[in-house]
Amino acid sequence: MSQEELISITTFCTSHKIEVTFIRQLAAFDLVEIVNRDKEEFLYSNHLPHVEKLMRLHYDLQINMEGLNAVHHLLQRIDELQNEVIRLRNKRG
Repeated sequence: MSQEELISITTFCTSHKIEVTFIRQLAAFDLVEIVNRDKEEFLYSNHLPHVEKLMRLHYDLQINMEGLNAVHHLLQRIDELQNEVIRLRNKRG
């Protein structure tokens, strides 16, 4: 990925007024991928909406990391099932 597709974790956290440790905790739970370049940590810019969703769930609804992990996997499963329904409808019709 090119440099334009990455955003510094420090920049992201400063602009959203959150701690960098939050992003690192998400990475520890495999909820986000941290890219290390030149001794700095980055997020892929196309992952930012997902990170912001997790951030809102955590800070606004007080959902802990274990809960975020569960919510993340449930949302993924819902997406998979919705895609399967669409595929089956297209196959039928």
